[in-house]
Amino acid sequence: MFLLDTNVISELRKAGDGKADANVVAWLSGVDSTSVYLSAITLMEIELGILRIERRDPAQGARLRTWMDQHILPEFAERTLPLDTAVALRSASLHVPDPRPEHDVFIAATALTHGL
Repeated sequence: MFLLDTNVISELRKAGDGKADANVVAWLSGVDSTSVYLSAITLMEIELGILRIERRDPAQGARLRTWMDQHILPEFAERTLPLDTAVALRSASLHVPDPRPEHDVFIAATALTHGL
């Protein structure tokens, strides 16, 4: 099983335009789609990006909203891992002794907690 980081999902969005990194596309095409998961934090990061873009470029925001609502959310509806107590506690241990960016730590802790 694999937990995809936000930047991988963002890269895959470009695949329809032929602009995605070929290595990312090749790797994912060789992976069973049922073994690919997202963290709820990734969904939050994508949503945050869409909300920001909707404010400054409504047309691009609408395209991203459609991508999120019609592709990402349905595709990962049963494969989104939550930020629960176990993940929260694991993430705290990843901050000591050196604090790290919180969203990245939550995603890493999600992967570690679920053995990914």
